Amino acid sequence: MNLKDYIRSIPDYPKKGILFRDITTLLKDENAFSETIDQIINRSKKFDFDKIAGIESRGFVFASVISYLLKKPFIMLRKKNKLPGEVHSVDFELEYGAATIEIHKDSIVKNEKILIIDDLIATGGTALAAGDLIKLSGGQVACFLFVINLFDLNGSDNLIKKGYKVESLLEFPGH
Repeated sequence: MNLKDYIRSIPDYPKKGILFRDITTLLKDENAFSETIDQIINRSKKFDFDKIAGIESRGFVFASVISYLLKKPFIMLRKKNKLPGEVHSVDFELEYGAATIEIHKDSIVKNEKILIIDDLIATGGTALAAGDLIKLSGGQVACFLFVINLFDLNGSDNLIKKGYKVESLLEFPGH
């Protein structure tokens, strides 16, 4: 099955000049979604990890399923003011402005290895902030695993330059 066939490309969304890669067409097909989950699990087997973190919001879709199937705890990396307990926070720049990502302070025990899952990597700002959150919490990033890598936006390269391992199922240009 070619998963690329299930990714819809929407021009000029969310603003002119952007070619948005939409995963909703993959999610609504049970075979494509199942194949995606299977491929993520197969890729994750290369790494030693204790917990799985998902980046809000589409990363939750994949990370929670993988967490359930692999019997690993699930951690939510959320936007600012979405978690009720004490949090660590990291501010970062996005393609369209600034943002903050947070994690509960009690999510990670010192030196735990965390697999971080998200649907897509573009410039890498959110992913780099997620890695900083894991470190701030005392953990280690085992690997970043993405469904889609927009290779010409250099997000994966930026993560690799910081010493992270990166995996992605699909490669698309960002423009």
